[in-house]
Amino acid sequence: MKQVVQNYKSGELALLDVSAPAGKPGGVLVRTAYSLISTGTELMKVSEASLSLVGKAKARPDQVAKVVRSVSANGLAATYRKAMNKLDSYTPLGYSLCGVVEEVGAGIDDVAVGDLVACAGNEHALHAEVNWVPKNLYTRVPGGVDPRHAAFGTVGSIAMQGVRRGEPQLGDVALVIGLGLIGQLVVQLLVATGVRVLGVDPDPARCELAESLGALRCGDPGSGVVGTAVAEVTGGHGVDQVYLAAGGNTNEPVELAAKLSRDRGRVVDIGKCSLNLPWNAYYEKELDVRFSRSYGPGRYDPEYELGGRDYPIGQVRWTERRNLECVVDLMHRGRLDVEPLISHVAAFSDAVDTYRKLNEGELKAVAVLFEYEQRAGGPAEHAVTSVSVPRQVTTRAVPQGDGVKVAFVGAGNYASSMLLPHLAGMAGVDLSDVVTTSALSGANAKRKFGFTRASTELGRVLDDPSVDAVFIVTRHSSHAELTRRALLAGKAVFVEKPLALSEKELELVLGAIEESGNNRLQVGFNRRFAPLLTEAVRNFGPRIGPASVRYLVNAGRLDANSWYNQSDEEGSRFAGEGGHFIDTVSWLLGTDPVSVYATATPGHQDLQILLRYPDGSTASIAYTTSGSPAFPKETIDVTADGKVLKFDDFARASVFGHKKWASSRLPQGRDKGQAAELDAFVTAVRTGVSMPVPVESLVSTTLATFAVGRSLETGGPVRIGTGDA
Repeated sequence: MKQVVQNYKSGELALLDVSAPAGKPGGVLVRTAYSLISTGTELMKVSEASLSLVGKAKARPDQVAKVVRSVSANGLAATYRKAMNKLDSYTPLGYSLCGVVEEVGAGIDDVAVGDLVACAGNEHALHAEVNWVPKNLYTRVPGGVDPRHAAFGTVGSIAMQGVRRGEPQLGDVALVIGLGLIGQLVVQLLVATGVRVLGVDPDPARCELAESLGALRCGDPGSGVVGTAVAEVTGGHGVDQVYLAAGGNTNEPVELAAKLSRDRGRVVDIGKCSLNLPWNAYYEKELDVRFSRSYGPGRYDPEYELGGRDYPIGQVRWTERRNLECVVDLMHRGRLDVEPLISHVAAFSDAVDTYRKLNEGELKAVAVLFEYEQRAGGPAEHAVTSVSVPRQVTTRAVPQGDGVKVAFVGAGNYASSMLLPHLAGMAGVDLSDVVTTSALSGANAKRKFGFTRASTELGRVLDDPSVDAVFIVTRHSSHAELTRRALLAGKAVFVEKPLALSEKELELVLGAIEESGNNRLQVGFNRRFAPLLTEAVRNFGPRIGPASVRYLVNAGRLDANSWYNQSDEEGSRFAGEGGHFIDTVSWLLGTDPVSVYATATPGHQDLQILLRYPDGSTASIAYTTSGSPAFPKETIDVTADGKVLKFDDFARASVFGHKKWASSRLPQGRDKGQAAELDAFVTAVRTGVSMPVPVESLVSTTLATFAVGRSLETGGPVRIGTGDA
């Protein structure tokens, strides 16, 4: 299928051939009929992409701050790779469309194949021929509504949420500053609620359009026409609400808002304009400044948008989906007319040229739609082929002279920044297939790393006998099932941590190993391969007596919208990440733990974990989220036999004993072992030797991670594999 994409580093716009998304439970596959260009948001992205790196940094200071924090935590080299990878990737455009349902996922009963739906979301309502859309981001379009009009559903919801934030009442007077696409919709919605509306925009054509849609008077901000009209309509008191729907870097909109508002009026920011509020003006009138967040409650909440969990109507009357339903209902009842806003309808095949004309000012438009060719026939085929399960798998080396043929399942940020750059430059590795849920993610990986094929169908890869190894770099909840399928298909498997989220999932993996005879498994516990740590261990020397290990993990707080917060589906944060630290300690001690005891602060924000080992060694892991981001993320102390090994965040290490050793004080970067780990895995696949870490150790680490959660529940120690100690 075709999809509009942009490379933020180079500014390139393209109509890319990508694999169609696969259907999933909790949503529908939609073939697009019309998608709407947001002439504000999207053109801002297109314009920013054409800037230099310095210009991009000035345009996005929030991202610059994230980079600075990442340098502190991960080092300059790793941060640079990650940032460049993100910049030099295709990103999608679009977030408002109308289309026809082609496939209905499990759990969906409110629409059927063939229904017309309006769809929302900058990950799900893209300028693409087919999109997968979760339940709370689509609504059925009533009969009689033009599909072109229904494509305005999302931007209509943005305008509607802004109006709701202003809380207008019958008889109020409102001022709309900025009469672009969102502003024109705000004007109509306010008029529909019985509010008298005035408007401001430097473009006379937009002022005339707004007046034709019900505004009393509109004019240029510098002409004084609107100020006079405000005084006449309000008796000199000022407007009740001001809606900022303007963009740009000028501070004029917020200054004008203060000037024309009444005492204790409301100012609602819908667009993205400069908000250097003039303090005296806002203080003296005690103005109420409010922000409108996108298209309504539920936005940025993965439980709502992806998990399909609605908010009770008694608690949240207007959600994203209810706003979307309301917009198309207003269209159906003739209360919202978007036909006058349509300046241009372009064939989807002309998408790149259309963006160019808009960006260069050749095409003047309030709203532009892409029209898609509608295919005859039934729904598209997106079925995943079944995998034949072999009774016995014989481990074999790759024939001499052949490269190791590798397939990736998942190509997100970690895979693209920490794994694939190493594999792409590794001799004897053939990047064969990349399988992703998002077709664009696969297309990016194919372009950047040289995969032969990109698709959304896993079954075809597992059935391909020429694929030697499968890398599973997906979200945590899918690891065990994907690992099971790949093992049964006879592949060597590299799965990112965690291997499983429950004992039941772990049993499925072990059952696949027993059934197939294939134990070619590696989990992405990379720290034991870190060059600086392995060098420090060599200098520490052999151990005779029991050791004491202290491991401080200054994990820091998660962003509120991080998918790591989805603990019901993806497990706790420690369940997902803790295996790294348990594996590292077990490797340092040369054995696996026999019991675990854990305690935590309220809310399980900070964990203290005590591990016991067969030789009497102990290890404490402090996994904390309440520390300073300026402090190193990981520090380790190992004490035994009159010696101490001190390790500081993959940057410095030292050993104190009969002889003192210290690493260089000028680290070249924090190497956490991914390159060496991948080299060891590929070597094992190519030669047929044992995997770098025995399966028994991988299982023990996984069980110890489970035991942390159980210990927190019971308040006592847990013996690994045998129940309570």
